[in-house]
Amino acid sequence: MKKIVIIPSGGKGLRLGTDIPKQYVKVNNKELIAYTIDVFEQCDEIDEIVIAAQKDYFDLLNKIIKKYSFKKVLKIVEGGKERQDSVYNALSSLSASNRDLILVHDAARPLLPQKVLLSALQSAENFDNVVVGIKAKDTLIKGSDSVLSYVDRSEIFYAQTPQIFRYGILKSAMEKAIRKSFIGTDESMLVHKASYKVKLVEGSVFNFKVTTKDDLDLFTSLVNNKLY
Repeated sequence: MKKIVIIPSGGKGLRLGTDIPKQYVKVNNKELIAYTIDVFEQCDEIDEIVIAAQKDYFDLLNKIIKKYSFKKVLKIVEGGKERQDSVYNALSSLSASNRDLILVHDAARPLLPQKVLLSALQSAENFDNVVVGIKAKDTLIKGSDSVLSYVDRSEIFYAQTPQIFRYGILKSAMEKAIRKSFIGTDESMLVHKASYKVKLVEGSVFNFKVTTKDDLDLFTSLVNNKLY
């Protein structure tokens, strides 16, 4: 059984306000996506990494792979219009069996702790489909300019990545979404919508996605002070 990571890296990261997509921004002279790839390079359980990216960034990615001697990145495929298009392109490029585990992880989520990764992999071996998430702690309000209502947070989780699925299940769920022209916000939504059970596994506050300048500043501070 192989364990293959798909890193969708086609996003433009407009909210960060940089000239290049956020995953290629450098922190301490190292690209954000390089930190992310490193997490899986260092995990003995991972066999292969596939990156889905815009063609304009293939050369940069190849330079990053060479610079850091990443051995597990076996291919780069062209990303699509939506996240799930990018993931499906990567999935379709694989030589995998139905029981192989596919991990989908955000390119701009660089601080995934190894213990969370290993816990998620172990759960996936037992339950087939897993999403990493953290329990909501803050009061949740529904509204726009004013408060409309309060949401019970006791059953609310913030989804993170990696999200892990059996290859056959993920491929089936994604193809069903394509047939129905359904666009999900992540892969767990597609798998759940296809009537498969998805196991929740505890994530980490360090496993945040770098989306805004504040996120980038926090990531930079954590790296500089070695606090993660």
